[in-house]
Amino acid sequence: MSVVCTAPRYASGHLVRAAVTAPSVYNTQPWIFVAEDHDRGVELHADPTRRLPLADPDGREMVISCGAALFNVRLAMRHLGFKPVVQYLPHRTDPDFLARVMWGAYDFPSPDERRTYGALRRRHTVRGPFLPDPLPRTLHHALREAARHEGATLHWIDRSAGRRELADLVRAAEAMHRGDPAHLAEQSAWTWRLAERRADGIPVDADVQHPDSTSLAGRDYAGITRMFPASPQRWTARTGRVAVLSTDRDDRRAWLRAGQALQRVLLEAAAQDVMAAFHPQPLEIPPLRTQILQTLSAGEFPQMILRLGRVRSGQALPRRSAAEVLGSGAGWDS
Repeated sequence: MSVVCTAPRYASGHLVRAAVTAPSVYNTQPWIFVAEDHDRGVELHADPTRRLPLADPDGREMVISCGAALFNVRLAMRHLGFKPVVQYLPHRTDPDFLARVMWGAYDFPSPDERRTYGALRRRHTVRGPFLPDPLPRTLHHALREAARHEGATLHWIDRSAGRRELADLVRAAEAMHRGDPAHLAEQSAWTWRLAERRADGIPVDADVQHPDSTSLAGRDYAGITRMFPASPQRWTARTGRVAVLSTDRDDRRAWLRAGQALQRVLLEAAAQDVMAAFHPQPLEIPPLRTQILQTLSAGEFPQMILRLGRVRSGQALPRRSAAEVLGSGAGWDS
């Protein structure tokens, strides 16, 4: 889909500036927004040119990323005091047209919604160990409720046997990726050095720790394991709380739900200074994903694996501007 970028209208620009803070696989930012005339709302489209053909052949992670951006659109609309009216997958013939969000009735935002909106730009993705500080038990319940509110389930992996199994699966999947030249080439295409100053992808200096420094192996964006196959130190106790996010179905609508649930969880956590690290590698390999479904997500389809904990500081990855991803359309059916 081609988009002609224009100066964003105030309301649509506000929504999209919030949307682009969402996390996305490899920071691909695989979304396009179209503003309706007279600021009646925005369309959300997946950008298939930013899908990862090897890591994400069916576009599941692409749609989850877009679902996270969709939650931000809804939240930004609530911040302005309006109820979002969402139509999911409006055109069956266009699977990349994911949602239409229109302005509903005025309704003053709640304190929780204002607090969650305030966490939008505090949230950032972590790579490496967390501080050893334990998370409050109240947060454990709050994050499960946040996922449930969006139609997903957050399974805390607290038993040692479950954590070992999940760690083994993540490590096995990451080893497969590191040993596959085609996969490494795809990952390298989205990895850049500081001098390039890109607005998407992963900067090499985002990897400040060995990717195997916690019990769940991380993606090796910087190629550290080619120089140091074994981590000089593994902080198992600083892995953080581990969880699997799942849905009862496994189609585009469910992936959108998963993305919205994930972002609600992330913002609820960030509002309490808790950040997340992502480990989707075994979900990108069908047999390993099936094993997680059978043993760790209560028979539901696993959509994301994450760790949560506290860090001293951090910074969000760069994002494309609203003007780069927001275009205008003559009508909803154009």
